[in-house]
Amino acid sequence: MRRIYRTLVDGSPRLVVEEDGRPRLVEGDLFGAWRAGAETSLDGSTLLPPVMPTKIVAVGLNYRDHAAERNKPLPAEPMIFLKPSTAVIGPGAAIVIPPGVGQVDHEAELGIVIGRRATRVSRANAAAHVLGVTAVNDVTARAMQDRGIQYSHCKGFDTFAPLGPAIALDLDTSHLRVEGIVNGRVRQSSTTRELIFTVADLVEFISRVMTLLPGDVIATGTPAGIGPLEPGDTVTVRVEHVGELTNPVTAAQGAP
Repeated sequence: MRRIYRTLVDGSPRLVVEEDGRPRLVEGDLFGAWRAGAETSLDGSTLLPPVMPTKIVAVGLNYRDHAAERNKPLPAEPMIFLKPSTAVIGPGAAIVIPPGVGQVDHEAELGIVIGRRATRVSRANAAAHVLGVTAVNDVTARAMQDRGIQYSHCKGFDTFAPLGPAIALDLDTSHLRVEGIVNGRVRQSSTTRELIFTVADLVEFISRVMTLLPGDVIATGTPAGIGPLEPGDTVTVRVEHVGELTNPVTAAQGAP
């Protein structure tokens, strides 16, 4: 099992590959030719988002149980929307609830990190364009969404796209457990066997709409059990073999 972390080393962002418990600095281009270099340590490190995507392409209603809890019919094709790069934060950074948005929910998701430029990729060739997988929290201003405001608005606030803690390489994505945990209580727990559209389906569909660039992330949808977040909460997205992405929740400064 290999995991890629992005962390601060001597004050500068560096990539670290961990294999068999041994973290080593990445030398070269993660999206080209790279190798494991000198040994380092992750103990006490400040973890950053493992990638800084140009965009996150998120998928709505892609778990059967989530569609049921939202009282929505199963989609005939992937329902996609964008989350901006400015929403991205890393492990430990605060999710900030803006004033006046009403209920804000967590959504635990498997994230697919694109490794090669992808334009009109076939389903059969999708895996060749995937670097690995990460955890995503598709934080959502639910009250705004329920008023009929389009998805990018209620999902695009600053801090509404935590990513991390790592990118796991060489994983079979067909049966990975995805969990959402708030204050130590598991609210969401499912596996990617419940996806309506698989990773290969999504890479094919999305790349026929827009070009996916190295480092872009596809958030593959959330299982049932979504729920509200409040200032003072701690929320964790746990993806099997990837690790735990944990973030505190705060109110915007000066917000009531």
